Amino acid sequence: MDVEATELFGALANETRLRCLMLLLHQDELCVCELTHAIGASQPHISRHLAQLRELGLVSDRRQGLWVFYRINPALPDWVQAVLRVVALGIRAEAPFTEDEQALTSMPNRPVAGRCA
Repeated sequence: MDVEATELFGALANETRLRCLMLLLHQDELCVCELTHAIGASQPHISRHLAQLRELGLVSDRRQGLWVFYRINPALPDWVQAVLRVVALGIRAEAPFTEDEQALTSMPNRPVAGRCA
């Protein structure tokens, strides 16, 4: 898999995409409804940014019934994975990333067996 550095850093430069990537990095796999709840943005807004990340190859998706679950693409080159890990280490204690994690943790009725709230 080939990822252009300018595309990666362009993706990281957008707050919504960065927040999605950081949540996915820490949670392994999340449904769109979980990302929407955690970030506090509309479903179309989150879905549009996830589609851009998927087009770049940074995330992959899995459909289960009506729901779509996203994860960091496991086929990413090592250097891309290293960049994401270093970014996560550098910003994990900063807002809005801490609030995103807290909102996700406190989300009622998180998806179980493909069922979103």
